Amino acid sequence: MAQTEIIPIDLKVLMNHIYEYKKGVRRMILFTMNKRYEQFATQRLERQKIPYVLQPAGKNTLNLYFGKKECLDAIRLIATRPLNELTPEEDFILGAMLGYDICAQCERYCERKCRTCQKAQ
Repeated sequence: MAQTEIIPIDLKVLMNHIYEYKKGVRRMILFTMNKRYEQFATQRLERQKIPYVLQPAGKNTLNLYFGKKECLDAIRLIATRPLNELTPEEDFILGAMLGYDICAQCERYCERKCRTCQKAQ
């Protein structure tokens, strides 16, 4: 009987993201992963010639952006610090680039912007 390899769910999600990117469903992906999967993820992307950007996310996690070069160039300019420290405008742009629901992004932007305005008063 052949031994079945068990693939962690995180890596299955990553492989699905790669599939969606290659099929043209998405132009850019943000995948937050455990640092232990960094080598697997980056080797997989490099083998498939998919550009990517890695950034620290937490103590044991990384944000892996991958997709079109133009999008990643913008990410390098926008996401220069932890995502929770982005301005409401930067957060909105990032969400729009990732293809998140635009109405939900508008709602999120307004909520974050109002909180920022209230703190300044």
